[in-house]
Amino acid sequence: MVTKSLHNKIINGECIKELKKIPDETFDLIFADPPYNLQLQNSLIRPDRSKVNAVNDKWDQFESFKEYDNFTNEWLSECRRVLKKNGSIWVIGSYHNIFRVGKIIQDLGFWILNDVIWNKNNPMPNFRGTRFTNAHETLVWASKSKNSKYTFNYQSMKSFNDDLQMRSTWNLPICNGKERLKNNGTKVHSTQKPESLLHRVVLASSNKDNFILDPFLGSGTTAVVSKKLGRFYFGIEKEKIYFKAANERIKYTNIIKDEYLDTIQNNKSKPRIPFGSLIELGVIKPGTEIYDQKKKINAKIMVDGSIKCKENEGSIHKVAAKILGSESCNGWTYWHYQSGNSLKPIDELRQRLRPRN
Repeated sequence: MVTKSLHNKIINGECIKELKKIPDETFDLIFADPPYNLQLQNSLIRPDRSKVNAVNDKWDQFESFKEYDNFTNEWLSECRRVLKKNGSIWVIGSYHNIFRVGKIIQDLGFWILNDVIWNKNNPMPNFRGTRFTNAHETLVWASKSKNSKYTFNYQSMKSFNDDLQMRSTWNLPICNGKERLKNNGTKVHSTQKPESLLHRVVLASSNKDNFILDPFLGSGTTAVVSKKLGRFYFGIEKEKIYFKAANERIKYTNIIKDEYLDTIQNNKSKPRIPFGSLIELGVIKPGTEIYDQKKKINAKIMVDGSIKCKENEGSIHKVAAKILGSESCNGWTYWHYQSGNSLKPIDELRQRLRPRN
């Protein structure tokens, strides 16, 4: 099979040329870190008169906005072709290019899901003092179309964020320290992205054994994180020096043990099981007492799946909400049952009825 022959490979070549060789609908996820077309006019000098190693590479230089737009349209068109119908794409950029890229993304039929702000904890200062310090980059996340059933591991990201919904502002440091690839003290790649950034992207929008493309692989961060998280990767990199560095880096990357790669299943993908099913199937009996976590409040289960707690009666959710004085409450986690010498949430009883994968 052609697709499997591409698994876990990186190619030294020009992205558009190499993308044209790939069959339609090959990838589950794409992460693209294209040239930003920074349009730097002068050298940057620190207050101590030392020169800043800014991005002045030839690969980031375009003669005009029109040339850049044509390039962007071409590589994004190929990416959309090789993306599966339920796949999604992330594109990162700065104020120099992200608005032009965003327009083209929409023009091509992608459906924008979010723009995510990577707020850098340690940005480079504005040495001239003529503008605000540029402390963030923007990621556009889009599905292939408006009707795509894209992957979003909501529950995993909420757990990742201490049980709070993950927001669209991510506070992460730029790539530095041991993670930054260097050659005789000089950065190998001027815009190497931190693994922490790709960890969130890959974890949020793909699953184990999915196939991920990076058409501008650079120093190999996407491939490294994909390998660690048990995804297949395919990368394209034009510059030989980056390609060699990425190849070496990937070679010494170890995959996380399979037993630790399981993630929380989204609630919406689980079959709905009403509380009454536990009664009719004999998992729990009418008359059984259930309690709050501290066993200060108790209620009794009725034959119709309702519960009674003093003057309150209704569903497990409605009664719990009344007790807490809130508009809603998840009764599955609020109410507990006696199991031996310990209390367990009634949600554990529901799990017995769910089919095992």
